[in-house]
Amino acid sequence: MEEAAKHTYIIDPENAGELARLMQQDRLLTEGMGGLFPEGQQLPEGGRVLDLACGPGGWDLEVAFHYPHVDVFGIDISQQVIEYARAQAQSRGLENAHFQVMNVMEPLAFPDSSFDLINGRLLCGFMLPEAWPRLLKECFRLLKPGGVVRLTEMESPLTTSPAYEHYFHLGTQALKRAGQSFSPDGGHVGITPVLPRLVRQAGFEEVRLRASVIEWSMGTEGHYPVFKDALIFLELVQPFLIKMGMGTREELERLYQQAVAEMQQEDFCALWNLLTVRGRKPGTSDEATS
Repeated sequence: MEEAAKHTYIIDPENAGELARLMQQDRLLTEGMGGLFPEGQQLPEGGRVLDLACGPGGWDLEVAFHYPHVDVFGIDISQQVIEYARAQAQSRGLENAHFQVMNVMEPLAFPDSSFDLINGRLLCGFMLPEAWPRLLKECFRLLKPGGVVRLTEMESPLTTSPAYEHYFHLGTQALKRAGQSFSPDGGHVGITPVLPRLVRQAGFEEVRLRASVIEWSMGTEGHYPVFKDALIFLELVQPFLIKMGMGTREELERLYQQAVAEMQQEDFCALWNLLTVRGRKPGTSDEATS
């Protein structure tokens, strides 16, 4: 999660509801994607992992717990969520979990070849199109030879709710108006089609794609947790939509209430599509220590 230092995060990052939503979303994404490293990533003894815009640090804490021989570094621009993540690491006795305040759209304060893996999930909520090449260049610098960058992004969920579909379309249109979208017309978020090319252009090799789909139709295990996430997100994103001229507060509230009702109907069907793009920095790990 990124605080709106330049007002690029579409939700107020200091909102307590957003912190709670992101805590739940961390678990939801990890489970929906098939685990912490469903691609079979191997982490060496004494390895180092960097998590970009880590928010409350749920993914980082789980990696630190399951891989005690690895040091995990989470960075985020929000002092509040970093303090929360640090408190969680301390309470769980995870001395290999470290959290620092940094803005991923600026140069990062780590030496060259510091990490074996760099992870990032759903950065589309704040990243500017022109910031992506700079960030990937930083990832290339920070990875050891043979290191892996792993980025997971999303597009608009597919549902049978007309109100939800319309509400989310207003969101992608607002991103376009704000200059935060690769979409040519604001019809979708726009990051997933271009992300593999951006990773290749940054110098990474063996670029691989892995799709994940979370079904949250009524009656499925995923319905309530994703519905709860959507419930909070649609409410907290309203100020951004109003700021971008997508509707009045009253209009958006009516649409919100309609979407909430439709998402609870017995015949409601929905899919949340995610794409993970992985790339490897050329070379071998031996070069990093030679």
